Amino acid sequence: MSWRKTRIRITRTLATLASVVFLALLLLPSQAAAGLNIVATTSTLGALAREIGGDEAEVRVLAPPDRDAHYLDARPSFMAALRRADMLLEIGAGLEEGWLPAAQRGANNRAINSGQPGHFRSADMIELRRSITLDGPNMGHVHEEGNPHFNADPLRMAQIATALGERMGQLSPDHAAAFMERAERAADRLRNHAETLAEKVAPDQRIVVYHEDLDYLEEWLPVEIVGYLEPAPGIPPTARHLRSLVSDLEGTEGTILYAEFQPPRGAEFLERNLGWSSHAVPLDPPADSSLDGYLDLMTTWAQTLPQR
Repeated sequence: MSWRKTRIRITRTLATLASVVFLALLLLPSQAAAGLNIVATTSTLGALAREIGGDEAEVRVLAPPDRDAHYLDARPSFMAALRRADMLLEIGAGLEEGWLPAAQRGANNRAINSGQPGHFRSADMIELRRSITLDGPNMGHVHEEGNPHFNADPLRMAQIATALGERMGQLSPDHAAAFMERAERAADRLRNHAETLAEKVAPDQRIVVYHEDLDYLEEWLPVEIVGYLEPAPGIPPTARHLRSLVSDLEGTEGTILYAEFQPPRGAEFLERNLGWSSHAVPLDPPADSSLDGYLDLMTTWAQTLPQR
């Protein structure tokens, strides 16, 4: 090969390398602008992350809001999302124990393993209500840490918001101030909206719920839970149990609430025999929601009850 041809080849190689370096430099700002890649197990947590992260975060939600987050499978798509994540947000307290650990192992992403800064376990940030699964005949899942369905309590979600803002700031220090400002603003909106809604509900409301997934309504609305459609956690309503509820509650007034993904038969039986109204409600906002979606969900819960 002649020297001239060798020189031409070297020149072309150097030009190609220069182009690659130039393109890489161009991509760096866009990658920085993308900020944190966050994966949330539920859409309630996803809404908080979007509100706090703003343009400095990309958020993916794993559990569809119309499904019971207890009973999902560790899908390959979950593992792929977690593999690329800078941060994993989970409810914790056993809610996702049937599928999330397997998805984490399949993702093989050390940054989101338990104990790492990129793993945010919401239940660790608050005090939980005692779970009804710890009392009496327990079937199915038993929540030894406490009731994990605190997504129905905006006051606890406000606490989680500020803790989440702080953790996101640790992972992305350049945006820490912005994260905390948005987190504190979100917490204020949650508390204020809860107070406004509670003032509109007639006092001393009695409710029957399906599972313990709406127990936290007692924490911010003037309601008392007087029964469960499940005879024991994880056991579908039986005719004997429903007749017992009717006997206990006959002559009183109240409301029956259950999640949209739970069967309506038991609620409809009580509605016919007690004259109570029954409502199927979402437990989480739409998957792509920001905080506004969760505030709308709070309104939906409160408006199922008699108003002042």
